[in-house]
Amino acid sequence: MKIKTKKLAYSEVLKLTPKKHKKPLKPMFILALVIRVLSFFELLGVGFKYKKTGMEKLSKKEPCLILMNHSSFIDLKIASALLFPRKYNIVMTSDGFVGKNLLMRLVGCIPTQKFIGDSLLVRDILHCVKKNNTSILMYPEASYSFDGTATPLPESLGKLVKKLGIPVVMIKTFGAFQYDPLYNNLQKRKVKISAEMKYLLSPEQIKEKAPNDINEILKAEFSFDNFVWQQENGVKITEKFRADCLNRVLYKCPNCLAEGETVGKGINLTCKKCGKVYELTEEGFMKAQSGETEFTHIPDWYKWQRECVKEEIQKGEYKLCEEVDIYMMIDTKCVYKVGDGVLTHTKDGFSLEGCNGELKYTQAAELSYSLYSDFYWYEIGDVISIGTPKVLYYCIPKTKRDIVAKARIAAEEIYKMIKK
Repeated sequence: MKIKTKKLAYSEVLKLTPKKHKKPLKPMFILALVIRVLSFFELLGVGFKYKKTGMEKLSKKEPCLILMNHSSFIDLKIASALLFPRKYNIVMTSDGFVGKNLLMRLVGCIPTQKFIGDSLLVRDILHCVKKNNTSILMYPEASYSFDGTATPLPESLGKLVKKLGIPVVMIKTFGAFQYDPLYNNLQKRKVKISAEMKYLLSPEQIKEKAPNDINEILKAEFSFDNFVWQQENGVKITEKFRADCLNRVLYKCPNCLAEGETVGKGINLTCKKCGKVYELTEEGFMKAQSGETEFTHIPDWYKWQRECVKEEIQKGEYKLCEEVDIYMMIDTKCVYKVGDGVLTHTKDGFSLEGCNGELKYTQAAELSYSLYSDFYWYEIGDVISIGTPKVLYYCIPKTKRDIVAKARIAAEEIYKMIKK
C-alpha cells in the first residue's frame, strides 16, 4: 500500500491550513458490506477459521470495546469477518487518512497519532459509544510487532476501559504474523490463519476493578509469541524468501557484536563483518551453519539486543545520529517531502534539524512510552516518526542502516528509566 506524497518547501508547508478536527461518523453499512466481501476472498485463501468464547453475553446492538493484537495488514479483514454486521468505529493512525479522508470517515475510522498524547481521541471514542451507539475497534499496541511478540500497551488503557464502562472483547489472531511479517517487505507466505474472539470483561467486572488491575488483565491477554505458536503447532514456512530483510529485526551479530552488518537474504541471515551465517529454518528457528547458535529463538535474540541497548543507555553511550529525508503531515491531502536533515536520539529525547536550517524540532523522552517506527513505510522506506497532534515528521534514513528497531527499543527503555 502506498501513500500520496508531494515535494514542497518547508516554509510553504507551514503556510498550509492544518487539518480540522471533526467528530467521527457512524460507519456506512454499504461500505462495511463491501469490505466484508473484499475480505472474504483473501481470508478464503488462508483457510481462515475462528472460534468465539462467551460472546452470547453480548447483545447484537450493545456497544463494546474490541481490542485486537496487531500482526499484519490482514488484521482489519479478520476483524471484518468476525464483527460484521455489528457497527463499529476503528481507531486508526492519521496517516491512513491521507488522500482518502472522506472514505475513511465514512468507513467509521477515527484518526489518531501513534505514541503522541491525543486528548481528542477519548472524546471521539465517547461520542461514538454514547451518541452513535457504535462499538470501538482498537489495536492498543499501536504498532505491528517486530519480533512476533507483544509490544507495550499504554498505561492509560485501564482508565479508558473504566471511563467507557462497556463490555471488553478480545480478538487474538494466530498465523497472521507468519503470513505477512512486517520485516519481509510485504511478501506473503502460505500459512493458514485463525482467530479467537472472547468476551473478556463485563461492565460489572469493570466497575469493581481498579485501572491497574484492568491493565494487568489486558497485559496477560496480550502476552504471546508467534514463533512459539508456529513451533508448537508444527507450522512450516517453506518460502525461500522467509529471511529477506530479517536484518531489520536482528540488526546485531551475537558472534562479533557488530551492528548494522547483518543481511537477510533468502533463508539466511549473514553478518558481513565476521561472515557467520544463520539459517531461518522452516520451523521458525535460527540455526548457525557452523559453530555455536547463540540464539535459536528470534524473540530471544531481539531481547538480547534490548539488553545491549539498555546497557548503552545506562553507561551514557547510547546515541543515534542519522541523515534523513524528511516528510511532514499537516493535513490529509498528502504527505509533504520537505527536504533532508539530521535526526538525533539520546537519553534526553529526539531532535530533528534540517530544511536548510529552517526546521528545528525537539521531543522530550518522557512524552511517549514507545516510538512510531516502521519497516517499509508505505513502500517508501524504514521510518521513524515524531511530532505533535498538529504536525508529524516522518524521517527516512538516507544510509539505509537498520536503526529503526534499535530506536524503538531505546525509546521504550529510556521511558522506563525515567518513570522509575
